[in-house]
Amino acid sequence: MIFEQVILWVLAILAVALTLRAVLGPTPWDRILGFNLLSAKIVMIIAICAFILKKSYLLDVALIYSLFSFVGTVIIARFVEKRD
Repeated sequence: MIFEQVILWVLAILAVALTLRAVLGPTPWDRILGFNLLSAKIVMIIAICAFILKKSYLLDVALIYSLFSFVGTVIIARFVEKRD
């Protein structure tokens, strides 16, 4: 149980760092990368919570969140690419 909590804390710290990267990134591509990595960390946190709580529906939530995150990243990247 302690091991899972340590992993959640590490992922939470990384999520805060990636939030700063997404907000303060010098270029739009750095912001997109920060957003994408932050979304991946959130999916990992949801999956670990599903394991700890033994709730399988949380894996469905993580899957749907990752799908929306992917589509959002592609749409934002296309918008930034056409703007340049």
